[in-house]
Amino acid sequence: MVAEVSRGDEILSHAVATSPDVALLDIEMPGTDGLTAAGLLQTHLPSCHSLILTTFGRPGFLDRALASGAYGFVLKDASLEALAGAIRRCAAGEKIIDPGLAATTMKVGHSPLSSREREVLVATITGASVSEIARTLHVTEGTVRNKVSSAISKLDARNRADAVRIASANGWL
Repeated sequence: MVAEVSRGDEILSHAVATSPDVALLDIEMPGTDGLTAAGLLQTHLPSCHSLILTTFGRPGFLDRALASGAYGFVLKDASLEALAGAIRRCAAGEKIIDPGLAATTMKVGHSPLSSREREVLVATITGASVSEIARTLHVTEGTVRNKVSSAISKLDARNRADAVRIASANGWL
Protein backbone atom coordinates (compact mmCIF):
# COMPACT_ATOMS: atom_id res chain seq x y z
CA MET A 1 0.00 0.00 0.00
CA VAL A 2 1.47 3.32 -1.06
CA ALA A 3 -1.26 5.79 -0.07
CA GLU A 4 -4.62 6.14 1.64
CA VAL A 5 -6.99 9.05 1.19
CA SER A 6 -10.25 9.96 2.87
CA ARG A 7 -11.73 12.00 0.03
CA GLY A 8 -12.28 11.24 -3.62
CA ASP A 9 -10.88 14.58 -4.73
CA GLU A 10 -7.50 13.60 -3.24
CA ILE A 11 -7.14 10.39 -5.28
CA LEU A 12 -5.62 11.71 -8.49
CA SER A 13 -2.91 13.84 -6.86
CA HIS A 14 -1.87 11.01 -4.53
CA ALA A 15 -1.91 8.48 -7.37
CA VAL A 16 0.25 10.70 -9.58
CA ALA A 17 2.70 11.15 -6.69
CA THR A 18 2.89 7.44 -5.76
CA SER A 19 2.18 5.59 -9.06
CA PRO A 20 0.17 2.67 -7.64
CA ASP A 21 -0.60 -0.41 -9.73
CA VAL A 22 -4.16 -0.57 -8.36
CA ALA A 23 -6.47 2.04 -6.82
CA LEU A 24 -9.11 0.52 -4.57
CA LEU A 25 -12.09 2.89 -4.73
CA ASP A 26 -15.53 3.09 -3.15
CA ILE A 27 -18.45 4.51 -5.11
CA GLU A 28 -19.56 6.99 -2.45
CA MET A 29 -16.81 9.23 -1.12
CA PRO A 30 -16.79 12.90 -0.18
CA GLY A 31 -15.31 15.26 -2.73
CA THR A 32 -15.51 13.07 -5.82
CA ASP A 33 -17.24 9.71 -6.18
CA GLY A 34 -15.22 6.62 -7.01
CA LEU A 35 -16.66 6.31 -10.52
CA THR A 36 -15.48 9.81 -11.41
CA ALA A 37 -12.11 9.13 -9.77
CA ALA A 38 -11.73 5.94 -11.83
CA GLY A 39 -12.30 7.97 -14.98
CA LEU A 40 -9.72 10.55 -13.92
CA LEU A 41 -7.18 7.84 -13.19
CA GLN A 42 -7.84 6.20 -16.56
CA THR A 43 -7.23 9.52 -18.31
CA HIS A 44 -4.28 10.84 -16.31
CA LEU A 45 -2.59 7.66 -15.04
CA PRO A 46 -3.62 4.76 -17.30
CA SER A 47 -1.02 2.45 -15.73
CA CYS A 48 -3.07 2.51 -12.50
CA HIS A 49 -5.98 0.06 -12.63
CA SER A 50 -9.06 1.06 -10.65
CA LEU A 51 -10.92 -1.59 -8.66
CA ILE A 52 -14.30 -0.56 -7.24
CA LEU A 53 -15.01 -2.07 -3.80
CA THR A 54 -18.50 -1.20 -2.65
CA THR A 55 -21.71 -2.26 -0.97
CA PHE A 56 -23.68 -0.94 -3.96
CA GLY A 57 -24.01 -4.09 -6.05
CA ARG A 58 -26.35 -2.68 -8.67
CA PRO A 59 -26.19 -3.21 -12.42
CA GLY A 60 -26.14 0.50 -13.21
CA PHE A 61 -23.13 1.08 -10.98
CA LEU A 62 -21.30 -1.79 -12.66
CA ASP A 63 -22.06 -0.36 -16.11
CA ARG A 64 -20.91 3.10 -15.07
CA ALA A 65 -17.76 1.75 -13.39
CA LEU A 66 -16.70 -0.15 -16.50
CA ALA A 67 -17.55 2.84 -18.72
CA SER A 68 -15.34 5.03 -16.53
CA GLY A 69 -12.39 2.74 -17.14
CA ALA A 70 -12.45 0.71 -13.93
CA TYR A 71 -10.83 -2.71 -14.24
CA GLY A 72 -13.04 -4.36 -11.70
CA PHE A 73 -16.02 -4.30 -9.39
CA VAL A 74 -16.04 -6.27 -6.14
CA LEU A 75 -18.60 -6.22 -3.35
CA LYS A 76 -17.54 -5.47 0.22
CA ASP A 77 -18.94 -8.77 1.45
CA ALA A 78 -16.31 -10.65 -0.57
CA SER A 79 -13.88 -12.73 1.49
CA LEU A 80 -10.41 -11.36 2.18
CA GLU A 81 -8.98 -14.08 -0.05
CA ALA A 82 -11.31 -13.10 -2.89
CA LEU A 83 -10.46 -9.42 -2.47
CA ALA A 84 -6.70 -10.11 -2.40
CA GLY A 85 -7.07 -12.24 -5.51
CA ALA A 86 -9.09 -9.53 -7.25
CA ILE A 87 -6.41 -6.94 -6.46
CA ARG A 88 -3.65 -9.21 -7.83
CA ARG A 89 -5.63 -10.00 -10.98
CA CYS A 90 -6.52 -6.34 -11.47
CA ALA A 91 -2.82 -5.42 -11.13
CA ALA A 92 -2.10 -7.97 -13.86
CA GLY A 93 -4.60 -6.21 -16.14
CA GLU A 94 -7.53 -8.63 -15.83
CA LYS A 95 -11.10 -7.38 -15.67
CA ILE A 96 -12.73 -8.45 -12.40
CA ILE A 97 -16.50 -8.52 -11.90
CA ASP A 98 -18.41 -9.95 -8.96
CA PRO A 99 -20.08 -13.07 -10.43
CA GLY A 100 -23.43 -12.50 -8.72
CA LEU A 101 -23.58 -8.91 -9.90
CA ALA A 102 -22.62 -9.97 -13.43
CA ALA A 103 -25.54 -12.41 -13.45
CA THR A 104 -27.95 -9.77 -12.11
CA THR A 105 -26.75 -7.28 -14.70
CA MET A 106 -27.36 -9.77 -17.48
CA LYS A 107 -30.88 -10.39 -16.14
CA VAL A 108 -31.81 -6.73 -15.58
CA GLY A 109 -29.96 -5.36 -18.59
CA HIS A 110 -28.44 -1.97 -19.15
CA SER A 111 -30.13 1.29 -18.33
CA PRO A 112 -32.80 2.16 -20.87
CA LEU A 113 -32.49 5.84 -19.95
CA SER A 114 -30.78 8.42 -22.12
CA SER A 115 -28.26 10.67 -20.40
CA ARG A 116 -30.78 13.55 -20.42
CA GLU A 117 -33.56 11.36 -18.97
CA ARG A 118 -31.17 10.27 -16.22
CA GLU A 119 -30.17 13.88 -15.58
CA VAL A 120 -33.81 14.99 -15.30
CA LEU A 121 -34.71 12.13 -12.94
CA VAL A 122 -31.71 12.95 -10.73
CA ALA A 123 -32.89 16.57 -10.60
CA THR A 124 -36.38 15.49 -9.53
CA ILE A 125 -35.02 13.71 -6.44
CA THR A 126 -34.63 17.03 -4.64
CA GLY A 127 -38.29 17.86 -5.21
CA ALA A 128 -37.48 20.64 -7.66
CA SER A 129 -40.32 21.90 -9.83
CA VAL A 130 -40.35 21.49 -13.61
CA SER A 131 -39.40 25.13 -14.05
CA GLU A 132 -36.51 24.84 -11.55
CA ILE A 133 -35.21 21.74 -13.30
CA ALA A 134 -35.48 23.46 -16.69
CA ARG A 135 -33.49 26.47 -15.42
CA THR A 136 -30.84 24.27 -13.80
CA LEU A 137 -30.37 22.08 -16.89
CA HIS A 138 -30.74 24.97 -19.35
CA VAL A 139 -33.62 23.36 -21.25
CA THR A 140 -37.28 24.22 -21.73
CA GLU A 141 -40.02 23.10 -19.36
CA GLY A 142 -41.46 21.08 -22.25
CA THR A 143 -38.18 19.20 -22.58
CA VAL A 144 -38.23 18.38 -18.86
CA ARG A 145 -41.82 17.11 -19.10
CA ASN A 146 -41.00 15.06 -22.21
CA LYS A 147 -37.91 13.48 -20.62
CA VAL A 148 -39.80 12.60 -17.43
CA SER A 149 -42.63 11.12 -19.47
CA SER A 150 -40.18 9.15 -21.59
CA ALA A 151 -38.37 7.81 -18.50
CA ILE A 152 -41.68 6.79 -16.91
CA SER A 153 -42.61 4.93 -20.08
CA LYS A 154 -39.22 3.21 -20.50
CA LEU A 155 -39.19 2.08 -16.87
CA ASP A 156 -42.86 1.03 -16.93
CA ALA A 157 -43.33 3.26 -13.89
CA ARG A 158 -46.58 4.65 -12.52
CA ASN A 159 -45.28 8.18 -12.04
CA ARG A 160 -42.13 10.27 -11.59
CA ALA A 161 -41.48 9.04 -8.05
CA ASP A 162 -41.84 5.43 -9.16
CA ALA A 163 -39.43 6.05 -12.06
CA VAL A 164 -36.88 7.46 -9.60
CA ARG A 165 -37.38 4.45 -7.33
CA ILE A 166 -36.92 1.92 -10.15
CA ALA A 167 -33.90 3.68 -11.61
CA SER A 168 -32.27 4.12 -8.19
CA ALA A 169 -32.85 0.49 -7.25
CA ASN A 170 -30.96 -0.57 -10.38
CA GLY A 171 -28.13 1.92 -9.88
CA TRP A 172 -29.05 3.88 -12.97
CA LEU A 173 -29.13 7.25 -11.17
